[in-house]
Amino acid sequence: MVAQGVMETRTSRRPCSSAQKHLLLAVALIACSSQLLVDANSWLSLAMNPIQRPEMYIIGAQPLCSQLTGLSQGQRKLCQLYQDHMVYIGEGAKTGINECQYQFRQRRWNCSTVDNASVFGRVMQIGSRETAFTYAISAAGVVNAVSRACREGELSTCGCSRAARPRDLPRDWLWGGCGDNVNYGYRFAREFVDAREREKNYPRGSIEHTRTLMNLQNNEAGRQSVYNLANVACKCHGVSGSCSLKTCWLQLADFRRVGEFLKEKYDSAAAMRIGRKGKLEQVDKRFNVPTPEDLVYTDQSPDYCLKNDTTGSMGTLGRLCNKTSEGMDGCELMCCGRGYDQFKTYKHERCHCKFHWCCYVKCKRCTSLVDQFVCK
Repeated sequence: MVAQGVMETRTSRRPCSSAQKHLLLAVALIACSSQLLVDANSWLSLAMNPIQRPEMYIIGAQPLCSQLTGLSQGQRKLCQLYQDHMVYIGEGAKTGINECQYQFRQRRWNCSTVDNASVFGRVMQIGSRETAFTYAISAAGVVNAVSRACREGELSTCGCSRAARPRDLPRDWLWGGCGDNVNYGYRFAREFVDAREREKNYPRGSIEHTRTLMNLQNNEAGRQSVYNLANVACKCHGVSGSCSLKTCWLQLADFRRVGEFLKEKYDSAAAMRIGRKGKLEQVDKRFNVPTPEDLVYTDQSPDYCLKNDTTGSMGTLGRLCNKTSEGMDGCELMCCGRGYDQFKTYKHERCHCKFHWCCYVKCKRCTSLVDQFVCK
């Protein structure tokens, strides 16, 4: 085969016509644009488009997995094997996006979604702290959703948690009930979310390989956060609430707590670069080596002050700011020194609430005129 290839190369050196050159250029441009489109799509798009449950498809309808965009080849195979999981992957991605927007609601970059395909747009092409957080919180969302779906009996391949009884649980307390299956949720999220990264075959030490290692680290940090924050919940049993007996099980932490934990990891994220052995290493080695729970990044973040189509920054024009705050939500930092406009608006809220026997609360609706400030 090699000799044949060489022979073909030697005998095919004929000058190309102008039409042939234009044709080759067009093919190359189409191939490049197709590759960019594929790279731009993300499995996070499952959060933006409602997914029908497999049992809702009628005979002869187009298969579920062929209709879902943004899946890599490995993710599509997993979809075919675990179709009933896809609804909860979409729910997990949506939970992650919503939590991201809550945690960054007072930052210049506020986790805005751009479109239904790439979700966050070009900002994800930069290996920044913000990208690190989105990978982590999205992976965490999948663990959370799949673990809960197992407990609720929604998935055919898993059920209640089979976690071992904690050693520090009092002997007279029962270990049972139906707990959230965090072990299964963790394993499935690792297989599905990491599939896109693991099927890539970039040269060791390349920029693309560096980014793949970064993504895998942050995916793991997100999964670890849900796994490690799961705790034991108990319920009392006994006559007249005497609590003479307790039944305990494993329960997921509230996802807000997961978001807050990962936000702390975002603030302390480690700057990394590719080392000689093709592995990530710290830029500043005075700090502790990142653990699997820590976020890492490879590129400095843009300032997100102005709209920039290259970096994907939406800018802060028109964003609300807090005139009295000195933090990131304050007008000075949020508006990047450009100043702000002030206007008045009506605010409606419940007030003068009273408890009535028995048993409801009745409130009045109060309206007040308040000042608001918007970045120029």
